[in-house]
Amino acid sequence: MRGDLVRKLLARVLTTGLAVLAFLVVALTGATGWGLALAVAALAATAWERRVRPSADGLAETVLVAAGILVGYARRLDDGFDPALAATALVLLGLVLLVGPLRQAGALEIRAANLPVRTWTPVVAARLGDALLVLLAVVALAAALALPAWTALAAALLVGAGCGAVALDLARRRFRPPAGGGPVGRALRRHQPEFLLHFSAPPGSEYQVTMWLPYLERIGRPFVVVLREPEFLATVAAATSAPVVLCPTLKALDEALVPSLRVAFYVNHGAKNAHVIRFNQLTHVQLHHGDSDKAPSANPVSAIFDKIFVAGQAAIDRYARAGVEIPADKFVVVGRPQVEAIEVRREPVTPPAHPTVLYTPTWTGHHADANYCSLPVAETLIRRLIDRGAAVILRAHPYTDKNPASARQLARLTELLAADRAKTGRPHLFGAAASRALTLTECVNRADALVSDVSGVISDWLYSGKPYAVTDTGADGEHFVERFPLAASGYVLRRDMSNVDDVLTGLLDADPKAAQRWAARTRYLGDFPADGYAEAFLAAARRELEPDWAVPAPRAEV
Repeated sequence: MRGDLVRKLLARVLTTGLAVLAFLVVALTGATGWGLALAVAALAATAWERRVRPSADGLAETVLVAAGILVGYARRLDDGFDPALAATALVLLGLVLLVGPLRQAGALEIRAANLPVRTWTPVVAARLGDALLVLLAVVALAAALALPAWTALAAALLVGAGCGAVALDLARRRFRPPAGGGPVGRALRRHQPEFLLHFSAPPGSEYQVTMWLPYLERIGRPFVVVLREPEFLATVAAATSAPVVLCPTLKALDEALVPSLRVAFYVNHGAKNAHVIRFNQLTHVQLHHGDSDKAPSANPVSAIFDKIFVAGQAAIDRYARAGVEIPADKFVVVGRPQVEAIEVRREPVTPPAHPTVLYTPTWTGHHADANYCSLPVAETLIRRLIDRGAAVILRAHPYTDKNPASARQLARLTELLAADRAKTGRPHLFGAAASRALTLTECVNRADALVSDVSGVISDWLYSGKPYAVTDTGADGEHFVERFPLAASGYVLRRDMSNVDDVLTGLLDADPKAAQRWAARTRYLGDFPADGYAEAFLAAARRELEPDWAVPAPRAEV
């Protein structure tokens, strides 16, 4: 996060500084060539800033650069008043003022992927800012070469025509919407989706939806993924063959929710879920994106859904333990289909001389009471594992970089593992090699034991039958297991790491809790056969889509 902030600040300084410098050099000195070169550099800095800060507003800088280029152009021509150059200036002024609003308006339009429809307006609107920067660079080049002003005017009119087409189409959509809906809505009606997956989350959360896509496809019914934030469109569309629709506004959402839909699935408790829950003709099903003893896993907001698919009885008990009253008939135990590819170790094995240990620290959470992150004390753990000759797979939570301190702590652990790998040749894995090149399932299958914070990783690991340790990062002490029952079948690592050696002995050598793990496995992940484990979820989802479906009874106010 610190590096990201530095990049943003550097981009801002470069953009503003170069724009001001270019204008001053052209306006106050005779170094027109240098001024034009600085203007092009300012345009490059502006383009970079838009990549680093997509919401950046560079209107003032763009005006300065455009003014500087035009002054330099007039000096190079040195022919007095040039009508073509004056017209170019007017067109550029109009473009500079209009491109931002048009881009913002286009961003509010519905967009689609994996659907046979072309939604050119929002795509072109999103590129208008880049087109303006390229146009200004072309005008600067024409000025540097002292080309006739009509060449710059022609280029400006070409970009202006694109802006005009976008503006007209946006106005038509806004003031004279087609009676049969837009092209995306018509295409969805032809597709006839029976259910949707609604997703809204902060950047970096796409794993919440991609983990469910293979199983939604296996239901065997047509469906659509509805996204609310644009940064997820490309990633999610690449992960499925189903239509993916971006609905940034309620109007766009109304167009996407076609009459054939019967069920809406959700993978988190995002605030924008309420935008879909208002459609009472749908059955609303919460899937969650993991199963853990964390406080958010017993969120009272779950009560607004018609059905809550849970991995096992432990999830139902978790709500009751937290005092969240939800009718029993809302819960459906479906297992955790994502674990079906995890290899199960049923029989005790001789502990390997050089075990592989998966360490999965979680993030700090949005609030202090949900901070289960062990990174502040993890260096002791990593050093002890290295001393025991273990190979470590360090797979951090995707949100780790949101906290600068956590990012620094993770970097320190990476340095330790990299140094030991260079010294001993042990196959430690960290960074992209552990979090991107491998899936969580692949990491689990490679490892002999797990050390994890309180998170959904433990529930997934539990399916393997292999030993695990849980870090107690709070002040619960002897009450830790009461708050987090899954820790009872694991080895609890104290926050001060005072028992790290004893825990690692139990984890990697003696393993006296093997029997407890198998009992916990049934409570947390359901009692389903390994062959066809995911069928429990598929069957439950299909039951919600039966032909005799009827509008569900109105939900009680919560």
